[in-house]
Amino acid sequence: MNAPSEDVKDMLLAESSLNLEFAKNLFINREPEKPDNTVTIFDSYGYPPQLTMDGQVYEYPAVQIRVRGNDQRTAWSLINDIYLSLHGRAHETWNEALYEIVYCTGNPALLDWDDNSRVRFFINVNLQRR
Repeated sequence: MNAPSEDVKDMLLAESSLNLEFAKNLFINREPEKPDNTVTIFDSYGYPPQLTMDGQVYEYPAVQIRVRGNDQRTAWSLINDIYLSLHGRAHETWNEALYEIVYCTGNPALLDWDDNSRVRFFINVNLQRR
């Protein structure tokens, strides 16, 4: 099974309205210095797996998604569109993993302004998969 960030990357790439392209403005686990406007998915701490009586193992990983940009309104709009795209997805298969539910644990929030005066917003996303 892939790292959760790989599958979430594919979910985001499938949303053409987000205008994301892997390794151009969408990255995994490492936020590059350039370009200025980026989306980065970080694997994060989730919950322990659930063992069921029928042998099915449900995993509960999590990811954090950060949007960095030069313009606060544009960055906010993109993180909000990502939030709306992911929150509430259910019963979808991505790269051989069945995602029973994808949900954000809160609304998009301001993380900080970096040393180059770029704003960063984030969301935390919990996943249930098997």
